[in-house]
Amino acid sequence: MPRDQRQRVLVVIPAWNEQDALPGVLREVAASDLGASVVVVNDGSTDDTTGVARAAGVDVLELPMNLGVGGAMRAGYRYARRYGFDVVVQLDADGQHDPREVPLLLEALDATGADLVIGARFAGRGDYAANGPRRWAMRALSVLLSRVTRTPLTDTTSGFKAAGPRAVALFATNYPAEYLGDTVESLVIAARAGLRVRQVSVEMRPRAAGQPSHGPLKAAVFLVRAMVALVMALLRPKAAPLGGGLT
Repeated sequence: MPRDQRQRVLVVIPAWNEQDALPGVLREVAASDLGASVVVVNDGSTDDTTGVARAAGVDVLELPMNLGVGGAMRAGYRYARRYGFDVVVQLDADGQHDPREVPLLLEALDATGADLVIGARFAGRGDYAANGPRRWAMRALSVLLSRVTRTPLTDTTSGFKAAGPRAVALFATNYPAEYLGDTVESLVIAARAGLRVRQVSVEMRPRAAGQPSHGPLKAAVFLVRAMVALVMALLRPKAAPLGGGLT
């Protein structure tokens, strides 16, 4: 099914102290000719993240403090809703997500009739690897969230996602800012509101600069925190189901 070229697409890039990696990401986005607008959400950075984004000619939302990816994406979805964007693509500022694969996510929105498409690392492409407790947690979450969303998922903690119009409408008012809210809880919210979640296989790369968010010690804590996040998500009241169109 061909993409509806009338839909306005917004690439949202949450960024925290990414002045070194961000310029390369923005150059790749521009070179990919996605036909999309771009906004960088500066999540309370203490470096020149805002400066390098503006130097690249993209809009910037500046948060007064570090809220985490969930808080940054919540701001991005509200921005999209306010300015009439139909589709939101979440793209990391550290270079792990390849902008050339964004069309795969957009095509999957149409081809599968999905409302939310995840770019999955562990679905047959690439050699991205996670080890130890963090990988165990990812596998357990994938099993549990596959049941919640009623579709096979292999990478429920991926931050590479495309949200269609119904998901944008939902997330503009119901997007969690808590730890893992942008991944685990957002999938629960989407599924319980009647949205269709699917995944597409992508290749991911090592971060281009800066430090990874999960070191060896933090990885051991990830398992417990991830499960707590899932339990809390399932205990929260359901968001109102969405109808066939935007409200």
